[in-house]
Amino acid sequence: MLTGERGLKMIKIGWVLSLAIILFPTFVSADCADLGRFTNWILEASHAVIFYAGEKPLARVEIPYCEITPLSTIRLLKSYVCDSDEIMVDGVACRIITVKILN
Repeated sequence: MLTGERGLKMIKIGWVLSLAIILFPTFVSADCADLGRFTNWILEASHAVIFYAGEKPLARVEIPYCEITPLSTIRLLKSYVCDSDEIMVDGVACRIITVKILN
């Protein structure tokens, strides 16, 4: 059993660590973007796409497990996408790893 000043300090450290662990997901929460209004996209790299509404960039999306070419067909499964959602690339469901809003 912890007693005295050292015990009280250990209990405070435990509470702070517990609180940090509980709140950590809030600080690293996923970005989400409404891509339902996208009109075109540009391939930035073989696994990264920038979606546009007209000339305005909406978001950069990384899709590392599917090969994307300039001639690929991209279809949204839902308009509001977040990290770890899926998107259709050339008829194949592909997992989105990162969504970064550009504005």
